[in-house]
Amino acid sequence: MKLIDAYAKILRLNLPVLRTDDVFRCLDITNVHSSKILRRLMDAGHILRISKGLWAIKDKATLWNIVGYLTSPFPYYISLQSALNRYGIISQVPGILYVVSLARTRLFRTPLGDVSIHHIKPSFFCGYKRYNDGFYIATQEKALIDFLYFYPARSHLFRSLPEIEISANFKVSRAKKFITMIKPKRRQSTVMRLFNNILFEQNRTS
Repeated sequence: MKLIDAYAKILRLNLPVLRTDDVFRCLDITNVHSSKILRRLMDAGHILRISKGLWAIKDKATLWNIVGYLTSPFPYYISLQSALNRYGIISQVPGILYVVSLARTRLFRTPLGDVSIHHIKPSFFCGYKRYNDGFYIATQEKALIDFLYFYPARSHLFRSLPEIEISANFKVSRAKKFITMIKPKRRQSTVMRLFNNILFEQNRTS
């Protein structure tokens, strides 16, 4: 099969991200042959290798829409600094896409950018919504509480929050409700203290 014909068939799948198995079924060839074609398409600059068995169409995929494949079979949502920046709560643009998931904590380095996945307990996996273009993101309240939740992490990634500006539609009561869901109580108390400090600073400077 000619490379250009294989690429045309792959594009007709209309998938920005695909697995080697998708190509195997689409082209009706062996798995080994599929891998060879994908590597040739990568060398030609048409696709990107994201991780083992996972590929992206260069001009169609974004960092945000590959996340679900990286955490699969576990669910995820974008949160922490990435969501806080999207909501305008912090102005600093993070160089990494931060994700909360039931998957284990891990850093992926991909051609589209780096994805930092942080494991959270199932009981606290909540407070997110789905955007029309397919990705999941925390509400602004949950994104901030998630950041404070990870404050004790050994990595110290969440010990310093950039200057923040809570918007007028930020629901303090909703944020505090998320805090009451945190276990153990010791961590809950820490997060509440940190959150109250943020509120105090916001009121002091407003």
